Amino acid sequence: MRALVYGLARSGVAAKTALERDGVEVVQADASLGNEDDLSLLDGVDFLVKNPGVPGERPLVQEARRRGIPVWSEIELGWRLLRPRPFVGVTGTKGKTTTCELLGEMFRAAGRDVVVAGNVGRPLTAVEAPEDAWIVCELSSFQLEDVHELALDVAVLLNLAPDHLDRHRTFERYREAKLRIFERARVNVVPRGLGLHGIEFAADDDLPAEPRIPGAHNRANAAAATAAARAAGIGDDAIARALETFSGVPHRLELVREHAGVRWINDSIATNTFAVRSGVAAYDAPVRLILGGRAKGEDFVPFARELPGNVAAVYLVGEAADELAAAFDAAGRPYQRVGTITHAVETAAAEAQPGDVVLLSPACASYDQFANFEERGEEFRRLVAKLD
Repeated sequence: MRALVYGLARSGVAAKTALERDGVEVVQADASLGNEDDLSLLDGVDFLVKNPGVPGERPLVQEARRRGIPVWSEIELGWRLLRPRPFVGVTGTKGKTTTCELLGEMFRAAGRDVVVAGNVGRPLTAVEAPEDAWIVCELSSFQLEDVHELALDVAVLLNLAPDHLDRHRTFERYREAKLRIFERARVNVVPRGLGLHGIEFAADDDLPAEPRIPGAHNRANAAAATAAARAAGIGDDAIARALETFSGVPHRLELVREHAGVRWINDSIATNTFAVRSGVAAYDAPVRLILGGRAKGEDFVPFARELPGNVAAVYLVGEAADELAAAFDAAGRPYQRVGTITHAVETAAAEAQPGDVVLLSPACASYDQFANFEERGEEFRRLVAKLD
């Protein structure tokens, strides 16, 4: 067998390693190698494994499809390598990582072997697990675009709101990619009222214990995780223990510090307006909101108009500052242009009053000033730790 791995980011490197371990000859394509448009790389190739960051419109991908060469996501490859282990897959616009990690805690509380992998964290092709281990996999729309045989024991959709429109172009195409999670699933877990078939959940569901993590959106995540865990045969005692002890994950409404009566919250993972709305709604206090980065195709005007009155200040950073400023102007809402996270922290520190919340929840990708949302969140942490 011969495979082409296109894209050498984290999941591409893991895919290459896994394939070579199984005796597959691997050729590589990547912008850093200067060969991402070399169509001759497809000669003699049995299948192409595409990093999720590579758009399907790239010439190499289109030529592969024209030649009838299967194009797989790294998730498709990982699932094939790990089957017949049971899988839970989780997708949605917001809450995927939190829900996956919470599910992992539920499995561990029940004494089950489990591995959490996927979109954020360990690539699926890097997983090694006992034959009876459950795999809990976070699935992005980019990863779901190129699945073919992926069949989940439990498939979870948390929510749907516009995101990644710079890649998918329309909400309908984004939604279509997300819903591929259900194509061969044994059990579907879906939000109540969305009109999809499956086990329904909602934030107001009766849970076996109250979640430790704050916010109505996290209660909905907990309800989804509870439904999925029950579908996997986990009892309510184990589910309750996980709900009561799970404190969340880094960069998601993470309390960095309380200083001079002001809470500093890192929500760097919030790269769309849906996520920011949920973050703001988690606090019944004046919120000073840090917004901006690289826009992803959303219309910011409805978001600016609908921000609640407890948003006491808005600080704009990064490439999207002009677009965000135009939206806030149209909404008649005040804001300040501060340019960078450094200046945002300095300005907020000078203006915040005891009882305020300073919330980094950018509604944008990080790639204008940072390598990823983790690096952006870590810089925020570092700056906040230096305040005196």
